[in-house]
Amino acid sequence: MLTVFKGWMERYFADEEAVLVAVLLIVGFIVVIQLGGVLAPMITAVIIAFMMQGVVSRLKKWGVGHKTAVSLAFLILAGSMVLALVYVLPAVWKQAHNLVKETPRMLQDGQALMLLLPERYPALVSESQVNDLIGTLHTRLGDAGQVVLSFSLAQIPILLSVLIYLVLVPILVFFFLKDADLMMSWLGSLLPSKRPVMRKIWREMNQQIANYVRGKFIEIVIVAGVSAICFGVLGLKYALLLGVVVGFSVLVPYIGAAVVTIPVAAIGFFQWGWSADFFWLLFVYAVIQALDGNVLVPLLFSEAVKMHPVAIILAVLVFGGLWGLWGVFFAIPLATLVNAILNAWPTSLTNEASVVEESSELEL
Repeated sequence: MLTVFKGWMERYFADEEAVLVAVLLIVGFIVVIQLGGVLAPMITAVIIAFMMQGVVSRLKKWGVGHKTAVSLAFLILAGSMVLALVYVLPAVWKQAHNLVKETPRMLQDGQALMLLLPERYPALVSESQVNDLIGTLHTRLGDAGQVVLSFSLAQIPILLSVLIYLVLVPILVFFFLKDADLMMSWLGSLLPSKRPVMRKIWREMNQQIANYVRGKFIEIVIVAGVSAICFGVLGLKYALLLGVVVGFSVLVPYIGAAVVTIPVAAIGFFQWGWSADFFWLLFVYAVIQALDGNVLVPLLFSEAVKMHPVAIILAVLVFGGLWGLWGVFFAIPLATLVNAILNAWPTSLTNEASVVEESSELEL
């Protein structure tokens, strides 16, 4: 057993850079796990900076200076935040408040429909099963009510955190955009001068994360806007709220679309029942999801690494369980990072192959 382990260590950790990469990965993992909450504003600023870096690069291609490009990108970001805070968030909050007020009536209607099941399908559903299900739902709703109450009592610290984010994150984004090259040069000075594996991994991941963040933001905006407009045209209640929820559901591939189908269908059913409007809603929602998965995603993520759906779902479950919402958001880039590390990891076999290749070139 020791011989096998020693051979494995000599194969995968014979290179000094491999040991350094492993140490950096372990330290980074521990820091994120232990200090994720403290570093949340910094992580948020880095994500937004990746997104706005595309705007800065485009402006610089048009002949705009670096400082002017950064200032214009920051003004676009600030204007978007003001627009969301003044117009979008109040409307979404109002619709969410109205939905909470109307939830008891919707539950009563649902309970009445469930009580009809034993009469219509006595061979499949019994009255005792329906009563047990209703009791379980009441218990769950009571727990949810306590959560909402505790949330309302804890609003002051949440508001303070929001204020900190609104002030601190834009400042960090501005300096990340302005001094990105200086910061990267400083970080590079702390690492060995010869680091081909790190350079390979960084080049691949820098491009992948930038494309993913910008593409995912555009996807959220388009899906949310189209969904809200379509729901509004159909006359569905809480159209803006449901549109925003559908937009954010794209953060969780496959699973998000399936989960969001439940509230969309439920609100449509309680509003229209088994009518043509309800089936039109399901049809339009299915078309939106189909266009998102088959047209929008391939256009936005054409340069992304192709991954099997099973690998994507596994990455969402693993990284979401480790880092919550951030892990879900970065599940695909983190899976790509793992793949890039595995492909670029130096082993004794690759070192021998490189030596043979260099010797053959010298002979030629």
